[in-house]
Amino acid sequence: MRVPFLDLKAQYLSIKEDVDSALQQVLDRTAFAGGPFVKQFEEEFARFCGCEHAIGVSSGTAALWLAMLGLGIGPGDEVITVPNTFIATVEAISFCGATPVFVDAEQETLTMNPHLLEAVITPRTKAIIPVHLFGQMADMDPIMEIARKHGLYVIEDASQAHGAEYRGKKAGSIGDVGCFSFYPGKNLGAYGEAGAVVTNNPELAQKVRMLRDHGQPRKYHHDLIGWNARMDGFQGAVLSVKLKHLERWNEARRNVARFYEEALGKIAGITLPHEAEYARHVYHIYAIRTNKRDDLISFLAKKEIFCGIHYPIPVHLTKAYQFLGYQKGSFPVTEACAEEFVSLPIYAELTPQQLEYVVKSIAEFFNSGKN
Repeated sequence: MRVPFLDLKAQYLSIKEDVDSALQQVLDRTAFAGGPFVKQFEEEFARFCGCEHAIGVSSGTAALWLAMLGLGIGPGDEVITVPNTFIATVEAISFCGATPVFVDAEQETLTMNPHLLEAVITPRTKAIIPVHLFGQMADMDPIMEIARKHGLYVIEDASQAHGAEYRGKKAGSIGDVGCFSFYPGKNLGAYGEAGAVVTNNPELAQKVRMLRDHGQPRKYHHDLIGWNARMDGFQGAVLSVKLKHLERWNEARRNVARFYEEALGKIAGITLPHEAEYARHVYHIYAIRTNKRDDLISFLAKKEIFCGIHYPIPVHLTKAYQFLGYQKGSFPVTEACAEEFVSLPIYAELTPQQLEYVVKSIAEFFNSGKN
């Protein structure tokens, strides 16, 4: 039996008629760059997130970058985030001209540890970017309290957390601004590159709208130095179709996570993901931890069960960010995760037979001495 890490074709086939119709409507109206289909999705996604404004952009990286530019973050500023993330979080800080400053993750949730924040705040600190890793939100109450105490912006990196909740509030709705990626493999994925910025601040929303479109409030009136970071019409149309299914897909992911937890919870040598008491985890990634990572992945691959690693090199140890001066040992929780994470297949279209095959194969590895 073959179990892909991700099966976008299965998802497409489940909504094919609606997607094909939506794409045909874009073609019929030749609404390719921005336009009515993007606007419709923006309105729908803002409502979904519980925010006043959503601005469609070209990627999640662009969402982070433009949000920071809109808040006035630039050279000489520092922005605090975590090294336990995809590099795009940190690249966006760099492309604003600001300096990334890291704090380690919590041991259980693997998201930003709020207890470490105040120790790294300086007069140059301008913002905090908590990353809602793998579909679970960071502990936002203490983060917001510290930010307000020091007059800092909070930018939620919700790129992996579409529909996740913190004490009943949706990802993206708690900080000053939330940033989403709609990369195809995300819980809400486009058919190409796309992203969004959500906020309740009308001035920031208008500034991001201008920045994504060459600084224009209207055509050929360039009030700011902007960029071409528009969402295209095809992505807006596809995302509107898929948004209608997101809650059902998220609940299916949660069911898969519960199945894994029940089946794998008693196997020695595995640490399973932890859902915080404040959270509704939407399991973009289901990453177990084991010190037999490479052997397990190889064993499963021979059985045609395909896994991932998120992320094998922490950002602070990448060649690109050596100049920050961090060393191995700087962030022990993040570094341990990088050596131990195994991301198992998790998506709504997994069959019961596939799931049984995955957990039986993992049990075979740990119980038969093959490791």
